[in-house]
Amino acid sequence: MDRLQAMRHFVTVVDCGSFSAAARQLRIGQPALSKSVALLEDRLGIRLIVRSTRSHSLTEAGQRFYDGARLALDEADAAEAAARDEAGSLSGSLRIAAPPVYASQVMIPLLPAFHALHPDIRIELILDDRRIDLVEEGVDLALRTGVLGDSSLLARRIDSASRMLVATPGYLAAHGMPGHPTDLVRHRIISFTSFDSREAWTFEKVGERCSAYPADPILRVNSAEGLRAAVLAGMGIAMVTNRMVGASLAMGELVPLLPGWTLGGNDIWVIFPEGRRVRPRARLFADWLAGAVAGLG
Repeated sequence: MDRLQAMRHFVTVVDCGSFSAAARQLRIGQPALSKSVALLEDRLGIRLIVRSTRSHSLTEAGQRFYDGARLALDEADAAEAAARDEAGSLSGSLRIAAPPVYASQVMIPLLPAFHALHPDIRIELILDDRRIDLVEEGVDLALRTGVLGDSSLLARRIDSASRMLVATPGYLAAHGMPGHPTDLVRHRIISFTSFDSREAWTFEKVGERCSAYPADPILRVNSAEGLRAAVLAGMGIAMVTNRMVGASLAMGELVPLLPGWTLGGNDIWVIFPEGRRVRPRARLFADWLAGAVAGLG
């Protein structure tokens, strides 16, 4: 039995909360994973996990062993990283989760520059607007927008996107240009599924603040990419961020509305899996992305 591998299998089961989730992260069969943990228990002569049909729990001895095994694995990973001098020549895989529209409009166009610097790092992108479980999905780092609800997350802010209203030239030719936030009640609005039409949008400009209630949306979508596609199709006015539509604004496909008024912004964060040592290549990528995005202005 490979003792270090068995320890890693056991720790992953505990971190993921189930054998099935751990098997997916480790990319091995669940029977093989169960056998590995069972052999580890036989070697130690103690029961580490009490299994039931749908869940498991650690024994007291299992909790003590988990704490020691987690520390040993972190030290082993650190030793390997130092031996390979990962800070200078990194290699291996990197799983990154990100919102689809931010990835397609901002991050992916920057990736060739990262690959040129670190050609031996293989990147796997998981594009989803849902806030997935990083540990269960085996993600090394994720990008998230807005306010982070969990203050325990290991996170850093790398970008800030300004909110704005946009529409196509064709829509504006047919329906007119709003001159003031209160004009939005007479326009066609596209919004996220969670949009509440009773909630006012707060606009600010020098010396003035205005809370305007837009019209009930004619279309609600549950993803930023869908929102972007709908406004580009000329269906109406949408609240977006400059990062979502920068290229479309530059090409004249969309027109920014209500110049001089601001709607606040969204922060973009890099977060790392809780309770797991941050891989050097994940930290390297986060540092590089923060610098690359800062260069966009």
